Formats: sequence, structure tokens, C-alpha cells
Amino acid sequence: MHSLSFKIRNWAHSIAVSFRNFGHWCKTLTWKKFLNTVKTFFSKPQNLIILFFTILLTVSVLFPLVSLFFDSFKVQSISEAKAFNEQWNLSLKNRDWTWCQWPTTLFNSQNNISLLYFWKPLGMSVLMAIVSCLIAVIVGGVLAWFITRSNVPFKKYISTVFIFPYIMPSWSIAMFWENFFKNSALAASNYQVGMLESLTGICVPQWLVYGFWPCAFVLGIHYSPFAYILIGGILRNMDANLEEAATILKASRLKILGRITVPIVAPAIISTVLLVFSSSISSYTVPAFLNKDSSFTSISVTMRSFLQTVGQKGQGYVVAVILLLLSVIILLINNSFTKSRRGFTTVSGKSGQVTKVKIGGSQTKWVKWIVCIILVLFVTFFAVFPLVTFVLESLEENSGDITSITLRYWTTTEQLDVRLSAQGQSAQGILHNYTIWKGFGRSILVSVCTALVAGTFGILIGYAVSKNRRGFFSNYISNLAFLPYLIPALSFGAIFFSLSFQKGFEWLNASGKGGELGAIIICIMAGSIKFLPFASRSGTNSMLQVSGEIEEAAIMTGCPWFKRMFKILFPIQKSSFISCYLLPFISCMRELTLFVLITTNFTLITNVLQYFDTYGLTQISNGINLLIVAFVIIVNLLVNKLTGASIDKGIGG
Repeated sequence: MHSLSFKIRNWAHSIAVSFRNFGHWCKTLTWKKFLNTVKTFFSKPQNLIILFFTILLTVSVLFPLVSLFFDSFKVQSISEAKAFNEQWNLSLKNRDWTWCQWPTTLFNSQNNISLLYFWKPLGMSVLMAIVSCLIAVIVGGVLAWFITRSNVPFKKYISTVFIFPYIMPSWSIAMFWENFFKNSALAASNYQVGMLESLTGICVPQWLVYGFWPCAFVLGIHYSPFAYILIGGILRNMDANLEEAATILKASRLKILGRITVPIVAPAIISTVLLVFSSSISSYTVPAFLNKDSSFTSISVTMRSFLQTVGQKGQGYVVAVILLLLSVIILLINNSFTKSRRGFTTVSGKSGQVTKVKIGGSQTKWVKWIVCIILVLFVTFFAVFPLVTFVLESLEENSGDITSITLRYWTTTEQLDVRLSAQGQSAQGILHNYTIWKGFGRSILVSVCTALVAGTFGILIGYAVSKNRRGFFSNYISNLAFLPYLIPALSFGAIFFSLSFQKGFEWLNASGKGGELGAIIICIMAGSIKFLPFASRSGTNSMLQVSGEIEEAAIMTGCPWFKRMFKILFPIQKSSFISCYLLPFISCMRELTLFVLITTNFTLITNVLQYFDTYGLTQISNGINLLIVAFVIIVNLLVNKLTGASIDKGIGG
């Protein structure tokens, strides 16, 4: 009996040991598998890139967005808390949570404050954005059609020069508009003579120089290259059989245009509307420059006023959130439209030739030359002529008087304005003005750093997305990298403005602890994220064009990843990769709306320009404008000449 009991105990112990060993073996096996899986995952560069940008973009894009939203529900100052306590009979303190910001902004009927300072500016800004969209689509679409579908001469000149209005800052066109149309009959322009009055004696009414309509038209012209590039790209690649079949069936040219051409380019039109509307509704610089008669206040000007006024900062965050929601609504409408259509096929394997429409018959060849002259004059007026006006306005002692040309505003060492010199800034001529050249140097520094960060990140994102197209996280970072483009620039600036007041980030506040260094750093941060969509889309498109077999062959020879990037992929797609750096550089160099909240009056050259214009030194402000526009165009042309990369390649000709 004792022997049987002993055997049972031994048998039980053996089973227990076996189970313990089996469990240990299973754990070891699972742990080895896990380690092998992790090792395999991190051995692929694209996975490391995806993991890095998943964390980075979540922190740098989503966190500031959430922070901005929360700030619209927080008391922003002691004076704001006092006002809410009196109005709503509460006992709030600074940084307390509250819902008071929203009704105060949207439904304050006292003295019609909400109507005058929110609803009316918002309604006028929405209307301005709609008019800008119409102008951009009509102007860009018509020019795209003439370049891609007609036999009009001088296509290369028209195609190249028409991109200049987008390369230029929007406020450059606004300044040109004022320089050309201001006249001695307008008090808002200090009765200065503009170029039109100087040449013809014609004095246009004030509503054509300042206010709603000039703002809408200038923004429409500035963004019309969007429509030109997007619509022109589709028209260039569209299957010619579609129109040829309609022509054989005796359809009129107008019917072909309305029933075939326009529906095919509808996605490009909707995309243009999305981009132009989102950019126009939050434009700050154009309404700021063309509102000298105070007849039109945009929602962006109101938002800046709120954010920079003690006791109203919370209302500024409410306006920023509402502008973000408007952009999201426009994006959803765009997605709904494109999803409702089963296909937008414009390229097929059949006819590759595009039949050009002959303008004018054999007996009326002069018609195409008339059309050509009109197009050349139009693009020259808005692309080349502004540079001429900036030169003249910077040289004329008396605006519009060609006989009063002087180099004084370029070469003088005397202080031209005691208000500026009293602030420790230079009011000397442009060539001797250290305020201007410091701002110019900071702008170049911010633009170069932004381009390096955004361009490198864009290429890496493009590489990772192209290698793992269907992965959840690759789609996540691709969409998150594009999200900043849909956020209005002033709202995006408000996000980082809000961040600079958060605990631990005060060193970024330009008006506080950060100073000019903090302003430069936060500008680089904001610019790198805001202009990342340009680089990421360009990087993704260029990587998708490269066959995977090329890199696979290099991997088989033992070529490391860095060497594959610099020795194989970069040389193959050199132009596209350089564009990843060029687009953010140019966009950052001419930007003001994005940086106006997070900088001081003299941080960047665009701030300096606005300040000199505000002080009435129009000769110097026009000279600064000329410097910026000429610098941007020269950089674009040099990069194009040296590398072939450019944003003004056009779509035909």
C-alpha cells in the first residue's frame, strides 16, 4: 500500500514537472516568436518611419488641435473671469473650465456685439470666399482650356507667367491693386495718385479700390493657378475619343463643353473650391491691406483682434474652432461628391492624341491672335506689371508722379519716421535699414529650416506609405500629414498661439519669455507642420512612381538603406524630391497669415512690411515687397535651372 502511494506521488510529481517544463517551453517559444516578430518589424526602415511619424504627427497635429478646442472652454485671463462673473453671476477664476465663451461670442445681443463682431464678419467672409472660388475656377479653368485644348500661340509664356500670382504673396497683389487704382479723390488712400489716374486721369470709385470686392477679386486671382494646374492636368490627359465622338454626332462646341468637358473636370473644380474656400475665408493679409476705408471686416481680422485683446482671447479661440469646423464641412462635402461618382476616368488605352480646337477658320486666323493678345495682356497685368509698380512706387517721392523719382527711400541714412526710431527700430532707407535686413535674414532662416524639416519628413513619409500602402498606420500618417492643409492658416497659427501659453511651452511665446528666439522656433514648428502636406504629397507621388524591383535589387546586393536612398532613389526622382523642399521654402518665405499671431511686429520681413505700410511709409513697404517677390522668383528660377525642379513648369505649351 505504501509502495502504491509512493508511486502515485512520483507519477503526480512527474506530471507536474512535465507540465511546468511544457509551460516554460511554450513561454520560451512565444517569447522567441515575439522577439523574432519585433526584430523582423524593425529591420524594415519603412516600419521605423511609420512608427516615428505616428507618434510625431499625433503629438504635433492632434495635440495642438485638441488643446485649441479645450481653450475655447477655459477662462483665459483674470479680466475675462471678472466679465463672466458679472454677466453670468458666477465665481470663475483664471484657467477654470466654462461654457461662457461660446454664448458670449455667438449670442451676445448687448449693443448687437455678436452681430457686428461675429455674424456679420463671418457672413461677409463666407461670401468673399465663394466669390473668390468662382473667380479662381473661371479664370484658371478658361486659361487651362486655352493652353491644353486650343491652338492659341505663346502657350509657354502664358503657362509659365500665370503661376507667378501664386508664387507672389497674396498681399503683393493687394498692394499692386491699391497702387494701380488709388486716386486723388479717395481720403482712404490719403488722396495719393495711382498709376491708372496718372496714365489716364480716370478716378475709380472707392468700392473698387477698398473693401469687399477688391478682396474677393485679389484672392480669386491669387488662387486661380490652383484651378489652372488641377483642371489643366485633367484636360491634358483626357481621352480625345470622348469629344471626337460628340463631334461626329454633330454636337455643338458649347454642348460638348457642358455635357462632356465640365463633368470630367468636376473633381478638379471641387478640389479647387475646397482649397480656395478654406484659404480665402481665413485670409488675413488681403482684408488687412484693402480695408483702409473700414468698410469690410473679415472674420480673420476679428479673430486676431480677439486673440490680442486682454479679456477676449477665449472668444478668439471660439472663432478659430468655428473656422476649423467650416473647413471640415467643406471637406466632407468634397468627399461626398467624389464618392457619389463611380468613376472619373480620363485616361484610357485608346486615343492618346488630343485634338486641338482651332480658334478662327482659314479666313479668320486673326481671331486666335486677338485671343492670344488678350491672354498675354491678362497674365502680364497680374504677374509682371505688379513688379513694375513696386519699383516705381519705391522710387517716387509723390505717388503716381513719374517726375518725382528719387533713390532717397533706398539710400538715405536719415530716420524717416520718429515713431519707429523711438521703438529702437530703423527708419532709414532700405539699403541701410537694419530692421528690414534682420527681418529678411530671419525669414530666410525660418524658411530654410522649415523646408529642410518639411521636405525631409515628406520624403520619408512618401517612402513609408509607398512601401506599405494598405496598412492602417501608413494611411493614418498620410491623412494626418495632409490635415494641416485643410486647416485655415490663421486658425493653424491660433493653435500654436494657444500652445505658447500652455504650461511648459511659455518659452515659445514671442511676446513673453521666448522673445525673438522663441518666435523663430515656433515659426519653424508651425511652418514645418503647416507646409508638410506639400512635401508629403510630392514625396508620396514620386515614390509611387519608382518600381519596387529597383530597391529589391539593391537589397540583394547588401546595399544599406541610407545608400539606397542617396545613391538610387534620390537621383532617380531628383526633381520631385527637390520640389519637396522648394514648395515649403517658397510658401514660408511669403507667409504672413500663419505667423501673424505668433510673432512680433519686427520678427519676419513680412511683419516688417506690414508695419511700415501701417505707418504710411509706402515707398519703403513697396521696396520690401519688391525684395520678397524678386527673391522668391529668383530662387524658383535658379532651382529650376540647376535641378529641373520648379512649381511653375506649367501644364502645356
